[in-house]
Amino acid sequence: MSTANLTRTETRRRSRHIDNVTYRVELDLRGAVGDSATTFGTRTTITFDASTPATWLDFIGAEVKSVTLDGADVPVEYDGARIQLVGLGKSNTVVVDAVGRYSRTGEGLHRFVDPVDDEVYLYTQYEPADARRVFANFEQPDIKAPFTFQVQAPENWEVLSNRTGTTNGSTTTFEPTLPISTYITAIAAGPYHRAESVWQRSDLTVELGALCRKSLAEHFDPDDIFEITKQGLDFFHEKFDFPYPFGKYDQIFVPEYNLGAMENPGLVTFTESYVFRSAATEAQYEQRANTILHEMAHMWFGDLVTMEWWDDLWLKESFADFMGAFASAHATRFTDAWVSFANRRKAWAYLQDQLPTTHPIVADIPDLEAAKLNFDGITYAKGASVLKQLAAYVGEDAFFEASRRYFAEFAYGNTTLADLLTHASAASGRNLEDWSAAWLQTTGVSTLTYTGTGIEQTDPRPHRIAVGLYDADVDGTIVRTSRREIDLVDAFTPLELPSAALVLLNDDDLTYAKIRFDDRSLDTIRTSLGSVVDPLARGLIWSALWNATRDAQLDPRTYLDIASRFAASESKVGVLAAVVANAQYAIDHYLADSVAAADDWLATCWSQLETADPGSDAQIVWLRAVAAAASRSDVRSGQLDRVLDGTLPIEGIDLDPEQRWMLLKAVSARGNASPTRLDAELQTDGTASSRNSHRAATAAMPNADAKATAWADLFDSDELSNDAVDAAVWGFRAGGRRDLLEPYDERYFASIADLWSTRSIEIARRLVVGLFPQQDSTDAADAWLAAHEWAPAALRRLVVEQRDHLARALTVQRAF
Repeated sequence: MSTANLTRTETRRRSRHIDNVTYRVELDLRGAVGDSATTFGTRTTITFDASTPATWLDFIGAEVKSVTLDGADVPVEYDGARIQLVGLGKSNTVVVDAVGRYSRTGEGLHRFVDPVDDEVYLYTQYEPADARRVFANFEQPDIKAPFTFQVQAPENWEVLSNRTGTTNGSTTTFEPTLPISTYITAIAAGPYHRAESVWQRSDLTVELGALCRKSLAEHFDPDDIFEITKQGLDFFHEKFDFPYPFGKYDQIFVPEYNLGAMENPGLVTFTESYVFRSAATEAQYEQRANTILHEMAHMWFGDLVTMEWWDDLWLKESFADFMGAFASAHATRFTDAWVSFANRRKAWAYLQDQLPTTHPIVADIPDLEAAKLNFDGITYAKGASVLKQLAAYVGEDAFFEASRRYFAEFAYGNTTLADLLTHASAASGRNLEDWSAAWLQTTGVSTLTYTGTGIEQTDPRPHRIAVGLYDADVDGTIVRTSRREIDLVDAFTPLELPSAALVLLNDDDLTYAKIRFDDRSLDTIRTSLGSVVDPLARGLIWSALWNATRDAQLDPRTYLDIASRFAASESKVGVLAAVVANAQYAIDHYLADSVAAADDWLATCWSQLETADPGSDAQIVWLRAVAAAASRSDVRSGQLDRVLDGTLPIEGIDLDPEQRWMLLKAVSARGNASPTRLDAELQTDGTASSRNSHRAATAAMPNADAKATAWADLFDSDELSNDAVDAAVWGFRAGGRRDLLEPYDERYFASIADLWSTRSIEIARRLVVGLFPQQDSTDAADAWLAAHEWAPAALRRLVVEQRDHLARALTVQRAF
């Protein structure tokens, strides 16, 4: 195993021997401008106490030039990932002078050149363990320390870090941080556009900043970002009773970002896809608000109090996911945020939890590669769902009281699950050992079904649920007429309910479980789903229908029929977007012969686009649906060109560049766009986003040369950035032409082991997942797994998961 893949065992041993750590990190970024910029200077001074004569520092870079220990030069023992230190005393000062590499994969110090104006932008992304790509350190979350950063950069640049800085010429020196882990330190530098505001509460004032690239400034809306930020700070200060401890609060939106956001204290980074340069729906603003609040919750859950190792990653991510929805619903204009949570986040959890690679919320994470892949639907969405169930189980007051006690005791420290449960039990008066064992230390999802005499539960767990009874009101709408809360423990809980048109288990979405409908309820849904008044109830119904489709319990054609008839009446645009995406997925994966269904669905999308209210969010969703469906069907294909050239105007839609590329990619996937046409479109908008869309549209062309070029770009070179890789993968797969893709099936399985060993885990993961062949059996994947038992566990996990998705699709196809 590479020494870059740190293990839990060795880092625990190291933390027992290392204490009282402080860092001073000096970075020289003055050479970042210029075509040849690939490296930067990095100098780290670390003081620490040691109870061992030898240990190591983590660093992944181009070169370690020198190492000094207590002022004396020592031999450089560096293997590309670790710097060995020997001859340590009780108190030590180590200085490492090294050369780091700029990243194009979003790991470490990422360097981006804006094609609009050739300006250079830098930012860091470290989780779980990429601070070592920028400076030498003890790369593990339980060795917290104060950090002082000094950055040399071009004088016209904005230079930022976790704390406030003072600039003298080209040098910015930042105040020392409070004790934090390496993975949440941060640097950003470049000619960023900046907006400012301030938040005040009693005797606490927090300066707020919001930043993006200069070329995106015209699309930036910092006022909305500041509004959500202030509402969140108000909410968390009241609920947590612990003042925001990290000084200023900058939020920076950066290009080619691998995540939605990252909770670096004082400098939160976000994907710049949250800067809407294309028409955006209210659901997108809601998602951005949720992400802002998710990251803000991390200031307490994760930054102030941090897990000891990645086993307890859920201690921060599940809480932040839960708090993002909770705070949205209670503190912002997005009062029905739980609808989106039920329909979008929990769908991710249900999918992940049914894979062979599912794991307990409290996972076994032996090393960093495993940690990297555990940022998944279990750690985030299932954990958040279970916390919602915990809040229902112990009561919200007790839940927040436990949080307050937790922060008060463990501020600036590291914790495990036991520490949290101690406070939750004390605040609620309940022994939570059994609850923890049932929910946090098991895998799988229960399925609840009402039989007429009671509720059957597969994979039994303790649930506190609500059961809603729905009937037609005098105006024909479907409304809740009765609600009961009950506790489920066993495989069967007796329950007799009055007759109702619709019985909705897990009403209000209190627990984490799939639900099935009795025959009468399903008949009501098939005829009257659009009449259900409550948006959360509708969201739960749509979620249950999709789960039944994935489980081969509901014919995908039935799902498509319900979607075709009732999606247009869905007023919650986030739910509408999910339904439309699921319908397209069903066509692409769950129908053995999908031609007729693809044609019918595209005709539906066109019809809904043309009848949607001009300028509405629904119109935006249906335009996107037309683009997605048109890559699989030729229905009215000529009309896409007419929309693009303006001869078929659609009232309410003035195509922006991203919408034009969205339609052009579909046109290209059907073989109706020449390279000349795509090149001409790029000339009208030379942004990075358009360049990647051009790459995707070119790879989408249904001919062998286009696929061969895309494959070579992905496998024969490592020059593509993370976003460019995504674009090429999308284009390669677009249109689902098995005749063009089948020749690459064998090459895929022959290449991925070498790929994993030669590319960063981020890029390798995108390629392994994105290019997995969609075959008519799992034989090739099974053969690869049998022949590669020696392969890294993280790689095998990805193949096992993709194989399972394929097997599920084949099962649904054969069932109907």
